[in-house]
Amino acid sequence: MPFTLATWNINSVRLREPIVLKLLAEHGPDVLCLQECKSPVDKIPTAAFIEAGYTHMVARGQKGYNGVAILSRLPLVDAGDQDFATLGHARHVAAKLENGVTVHNFYVPAGGDVPDREVNAKFGQKLDFLERMTRWADAIDRPTLIVGDFNIAPLESDVWNHKQLLKVVSHTPVEVESLQRFMDAHGWSDIGREHIKAPDRYYSWWSYRSKDWKTNDRGRRLDHMWASPELAKEAVGHSVHEYARDWEKPSDHVPLVTEFAL
Repeated sequence: MPFTLATWNINSVRLREPIVLKLLAEHGPDVLCLQECKSPVDKIPTAAFIEAGYTHMVARGQKGYNGVAILSRLPLVDAGDQDFATLGHARHVAAKLENGVTVHNFYVPAGGDVPDREVNAKFGQKLDFLERMTRWADAIDRPTLIVGDFNIAPLESDVWNHKQLLKVVSHTPVEVESLQRFMDAHGWSDIGREHIKAPDRYYSWWSYRSKDWKTNDRGRRLDHMWASPELAKEAVGHSVHEYARDWEKPSDHVPLVTEFAL
């Protein structure tokens, strides 16, 4: 059954409910994975999503921080979660679709401002999170999608200035190497870069600190959509919806959408 899947760090699902509904109305992905919902599960505005046709949801949440949710027009089953941070954070949830595909929705820790675990505990937590994800991925034995905000821009062309960002958290060599080990653990295919070949421009995040994000265009590709090798072959289209960065009260991230022809 062909289906489309979108991923979006929404930076508060309650504050940005109108633009979530806008995406659903204008593009109608069958499945939408949200990160940084910043809401307990019972406070997510499910009534509006159900009215829009998204009658299925699995989610993990907490007040004011983190939080992940999978909204779907297609039936799905809650496939659990993992606490890779070992801190009780709501950063992962999984769902299994009727077509046999398991979708894992992740919000990897940002890692703070200093790329040194000796002086910045958050950076160490990020590296440990990735290491635990790597050990987990090594045992996956079924068609799997992993999407979300990985908070790492791995390629030189994934950032607006490679040399200037080499010592900035999200593009440091140690983070890129950690993400590569995670990719190798399951042979993941980076769907985004399969369809938008490097070194073509591909960003998904622009800081709120920039007064004019378009003119400055200091973007980074922090959001990703990866698939098991056999499933990646079924991806027939991939798009980055940059214009959503201009919507009213926007997230600092934009949606990614992939079409699958299973």
